[in-house]
Amino acid sequence: MKKIEAIIRKSKFSAVKQALHEKGINFFSYWDVTGLGNEKHGHVYRGVSYSTSDIQRRYLSIVVNDDFEQITIAAIMEAGATGEIGDGKIFVSDVKEAYRIRTGKKGGDTLN
Repeated sequence: MKKIEAIIRKSKFSAVKQALHEKGINFFSYWDVTGLGNEKHGHVYRGVSYSTSDIQRRYLSIVVNDDFEQITIAAIMEAGATGEIGDGKIFVSDVKEAYRIRTGKKGGDTLN
């Protein structure tokens, strides 16, 4: 099993969610997060231009069986890309074990 963590633009969340659902990935968690990065937001308020380094993003946490790893990554990359700085990052790590609390089952079957 793999844990795929993605930090994406909030504006691309609906497209990424739809792309994941189309690939059969229907369970994941997400949070609104603020981070720092290379992207600099420029804002204009009452004619005054200013920039901020705080960037609003959405953080997705998805656990999939090994055979869905590349499918999940491709869906996020295709739906989340704008081609501009600040599109985000994807991190992949191994998951040693998973348990379903209700039934006590363990292993990859818990992800269904």
